[in-house]
Amino acid sequence: MRVLAAMSGGVDSAVAAARAVDAGHDVTGVHLALSRTPGTLRTGARGCCTIEDSRDAWRAAEKLGIPYYVWDFSERFQADVVDDFVAEYAAGRTPNPCMRCNEKIKFAALLEKALALGFDAVCTGHYAKVVEDADGHKELHRAADWAKDQSYVLGVLTAEQLEHAIFPLAETPSKAQVRAEAEERGLSVASKPDSHDICFIPDGDTRGWLADHMELEPGRIVDTEGHELGEHRGAQAYTVGQRRGLHIGRPAPDGKPRFVLEIRPKTNEVVVGPEQLLAIDLMEGIRPSWAGLPPREVTDLGDADGRSEDFPVTVQVRAHGDPAPARAWLTRENGEARLHIRLEESQRGVAPGQTMVLYQGTRVLGQATIDAARADRATAAPAR
Repeated sequence: MRVLAAMSGGVDSAVAAARAVDAGHDVTGVHLALSRTPGTLRTGARGCCTIEDSRDAWRAAEKLGIPYYVWDFSERFQADVVDDFVAEYAAGRTPNPCMRCNEKIKFAALLEKALALGFDAVCTGHYAKVVEDADGHKELHRAADWAKDQSYVLGVLTAEQLEHAIFPLAETPSKAQVRAEAEERGLSVASKPDSHDICFIPDGDTRGWLADHMELEPGRIVDTEGHELGEHRGAQAYTVGQRRGLHIGRPAPDGKPRFVLEIRPKTNEVVVGPEQLLAIDLMEGIRPSWAGLPPREVTDLGDADGRSEDFPVTVQVRAHGDPAPARAWLTRENGEARLHIRLEESQRGVAPGQTMVLYQGTRVLGQATIDAARADRATAAPAR
């Protein structure tokens, strides 16, 4: 099988490529150049897809004896990830750019080009597993090492993309074993630190970066009753659950800290209040997709408007968050689908724009972008 190995320059993708070679595949390595001005991407231990990473990937490919190329995806990355990041903040939401990169770049643009060039599959160093059900349909599952599991950020993959995805690290019990294997293979990235944070914000200052890329206007900071408490420097630079950097200047009547509860882009207001008001147990998601076959309840609804039966799931709203038991259902109105979640126990700090990924056991069912999160006071359980 002809396999295109996406090589980020890190240890995981290098070992994944090596295992694909060991499996007898005809492997070609490719590194994605995501910016034409490399200084706009993080470097060193905090990097991802920089010139430095490109060189590390080249050295790994040379060691493995496989062809190696660098593909310029900078225009797609700018449009699908960076511009989307700005647009989401402008709409008062808190996006996950890594999620969008996996969806639009690594498993859409890359796979599309790979198939056009005659490759059969794309191989990456993600910790996740593709499993065939009894009828031969592909499913996405958690990796063996739950501590490193990355199935959450792959929740955007479609059934067609899973048909052409290979994750050689799926059964690896620990990252330490991957590093040890890289050392044994003589790969120079064996001890290279993992990348972190947002690659296109070099100094890690998201608020400062947003100020340079969008117009931030001062506005009111208000409490839940609409009383003005202070002034912000741009509502889009805040996120739900934020505590620091409010600069209100006076404490709450009970002396406890205030948290950002809501961003109102239309009125340019930031709403703050006590921590307990962050607890939510109802979520609605837009642009739902399914990682493999949809649940039976969704299939029964078909393409008609209406409401599906609800079904049991666990839902995860952060890459390293704990899965929470819930019930889910799909509604469709005028052809637009929305995914609904009722949590069994209230959760805190859930912001519009985050991605909610649904599981049943270890299987990833699918995902949606959170459009609304609120409390149902009549049925809410105590927040965790």
